[in-house]
Amino acid sequence: MSDNIRLDKFISERTELSRSVIKQLASKGGILVDGAAVKKTDTKIDPKKNTVTVSGRVLSARRDHYILMNKPEGYVCSTGDRDGRTVMELIPDDLRTKGMFPAGRLDKDSTGALIITDDGDLAHRLLAPGHHVPKIYIVKLARPFQNKYIDKFAAGVVLSSGEEFLPARIIPAKNCEKLAFVEICEGKYHQIKRMFAAVENHVENLHRISVGGLILPEKLGIGECMELLHKDVENLFSPLDFEKFCRDFEDDFSAKHINK
Repeated sequence: MSDNIRLDKFISERTELSRSVIKQLASKGGILVDGAAVKKTDTKIDPKKNTVTVSGRVLSARRDHYILMNKPEGYVCSTGDRDGRTVMELIPDDLRTKGMFPAGRLDKDSTGALIITDDGDLAHRLLAPGHHVPKIYIVKLARPFQNKYIDKFAAGVVLSSGEEFLPARIIPAKNCEKLAFVEICEGKYHQIKRMFAAVENHVENLHRISVGGLILPEKLGIGECMELLHKDVENLFSPLDFEKFCRDFEDDFSAKHINK
C-alpha cells in the first residue's frame, strides 16, 4: 500500500499554515522536497522517504507531536485568550503544529511541567479519571508543615462542601519547614490549594516537577519548551518512586525552583 500523500496535505497536518498560504510559499520557492524547490502543492510525496522543508524548517514525518513546557506564572492553560495570555503563545514557531493544546492544566499562578500535544489519544490517557497518572509538586506554604498532613492526605481530603479528593502523598522538605513535596493522581480545580486550605494552611507557590515518570529537566528554563521523543512520552506512564525521587531531588534543590 502506498504511503504517498499530497504535499499541501502533509504540510497542513504538521503546521498551522492554511492551504492558501502553503500555495503562496511554494510559488515563491519556500517549500523544498529533498532540497529542491517544489511549486506544485498537489505533488505527491512519501513522508518516510522524502524530506520536506518549509521556510527553512524541516518537517517531521510523525503526525503526533509532544512538547514539554516549563510553564511560567501569569499564563493560562488554554488555547483561547479569553482569560489572558495563554501558554500557546510561548511555543516557538519551529515546534508548533496544527491542533496543539495543553494536556492538563496548571493554575495561572503556578509553574512547572506542562505537556502540550496534538495527540488526543495521549491526552485522554493522561487526563481520564480512571488512569490516575501521578504528578509531583513542590509546594511553598504560608505556615510550617505539620506531620498530621501526611495521614490526612493519605486518607483523602474531604472538604466542608463534601467534595472528596483521592488519597495523596506528601512529605516535608528536610531543610525548610515551609516546603513540601506532594503527589496527586487527579487534577481537580485548584486541588492542592484547596487540600491545604482544608488543613488550615495556605499555598504560596506551586511548582510541578514531574508528570508520571517524566521529570522536568533542570536545564529547561521558565517559559522554555522542548520537543519530547517517543521514549520520553512512554515515561509519562512509568510512575516514580515518590519518596526516593523527592529526597534525591531535594539534595540538588535550590530556591530558584520556587518563585519568591
